[in-house]
Amino acid sequence: MAHYDLHMPVDEAATRALRVNDTVTLNGSLYGIRDATQIHMFDRGRKTRFDLAGHAVIHTAPNVKKVEPSSAHPAGYAPVCIGTTTSARMERFTRPLMRGYGVRMIIGNGGMLADSLAAFAELGGVYLAIVGGAAALETTWIESIEDVDLDDLNPESLWRFRIKAFGPLLVAMDSHGASLYTELKKAAAGRRAAALASLGVK
Repeated sequence: MAHYDLHMPVDEAATRALRVNDTVTLNGSLYGIRDATQIHMFDRGRKTRFDLAGHAVIHTAPNVKKVEPSSAHPAGYAPVCIGTTTSARMERFTRPLMRGYGVRMIIGNGGMLADSLAAFAELGGVYLAIVGGAAALETTWIESIEDVDLDDLNPESLWRFRIKAFGPLLVAMDSHGASLYTELKKAAAGRRAAALASLGVK
């Protein structure tokens, strides 16, 4: 288990160096994305002006407030509470995000499924986990909202955050076929079987 302090964007080699149970802290830019964003991008053919190559996306629809644009708030939005949502329902977008836009890291909670794990192995990506309910802490890791695209979908716009020391985040799925969620599921099944056996239940 190792810790990596990364400045975004990163290349494939940096992503493939990460292994399950490593921790990562991110700096630079981070992109917020959610269900509606990706439905419009991949089902309805909309394009973003953002270059996502080598970057991380976080599954979020942030709570923000509209403010006058300034050096502190260049996009005209101030972060109020930026939490992370469950990732599994966005499973079908992992591969097109990576193949079409060059995304390297996905941040969320609850994990993703088999096709995402295969895409990470094939294309060089990872899933970074945040514990649910940590939105207040996550918000402190965001310095500003730098820009926003597809803003008619607000709050499920495509957000560009300026981040500093975002993390530590846990590498929960890596590019070598390992998944913390698979390991935990197997361990839980083993404990369940042992408990039932001790009770004489077949």
